[in-house]
Amino acid sequence: MEELHTIGKISPAIFNELIFPRLGAKDKNVLVGPQHSTDVSIVEIAGQAVSFTTNSVFIVPECGWERAAWFAIHALASNSVTCGLPPRYLSIDLNLPMEMTEEQFATIWETMHQECEKMGINIVTGHAGRYDNCHYPMVGGATMVGVGSLESYVSPKFIRPGDKIIITKGPAIEATGILGTILPIHTEQCLGKDTARKASDIFYKMSVVTEALTAISIGVRDDGVSAMHNATECGIWGGVYKMAEAAGVGATIDQDKIVMEPGVAEVCCLYGIDPYISISEGTLIIACRPHKADEVTHIIQQQGIKASAVGEFTEKEQGMVLIRGGNRRPLVHPIVDPFWKAFYSALERAGK
Repeated sequence: MEELHTIGKISPAIFNELIFPRLGAKDKNVLVGPQHSTDVSIVEIAGQAVSFTTNSVFIVPECGWERAAWFAIHALASNSVTCGLPPRYLSIDLNLPMEMTEEQFATIWETMHQECEKMGINIVTGHAGRYDNCHYPMVGGATMVGVGSLESYVSPKFIRPGDKIIITKGPAIEATGILGTILPIHTEQCLGKDTARKASDIFYKMSVVTEALTAISIGVRDDGVSAMHNATECGIWGGVYKMAEAAGVGATIDQDKIVMEPGVAEVCCLYGIDPYISISEGTLIIACRPHKADEVTHIIQQQGIKASAVGEFTEKEQGMVLIRGGNRRPLVHPIVDPFWKAFYSALERAGK
């Protein structure tokens, strides 16, 4: 058996060997089940498509309590909305560190309530408590549920060769937003006030809810968007690779066509991470039928969000291809995201 990574998500090999064969009782109503390459599962219940996505509750106090809570909720909603069904319900478990105060918890919960209210999400159940040996940033877990018609959800299984790849905002949105926020003085000293401000401003771009809902308004499956993915761990390269793998197709992507937010390149260089393989909550990867790709790109841009068509999904035999400076080379899955090492080093520096 392959060894577990020291940090970050388990590998596809571990998932396929250990988890996938052991998923409890079988149920014919599961339309999209768990895969290493998908974030959302779909179950048919009473003639409706119901989505489920589960993730950790990620709270970084160094970002400030309101910002940290905003991000925790939008990270959950951003994964959920990639199936094309608006998120409706939230079940949340909070295992809080002993050092958290009532005032801090009140700020976190009020912010979570407000963001859920804005997005039409009802918090239906959960658990909250303080316990020894619970530590930031992973302070619990949550499941978000969406509901819609059986014809309205999207999934990698609907991707076809020829579908265009559209990417919003560009690489390393989360990596830049978090690193720039928890170490603003260090970032300013190294990169200057203007770049530090740009990095901090990226924080509130760490959500794909707006562009995902905007994209599917054009149409889904053969009428537009076939699948969406939030580029979390292992970034854009990992996200495109995972989508193609889940769909059983190949992919060709041109790095030079990918948009990039100001400040990203500088912050990633400062912390020694490759932006294209770094965690990028807030970057949406869209698979779209060719005849609707321009329309989807344009309507997202009208929301003030950067977006560009950067390649296409291909026949599986063509493999995974990355074009850079006109040169072609294999696109491989990064496996380990460099953000985590930089993040925990930054936390150590922030604590000094």
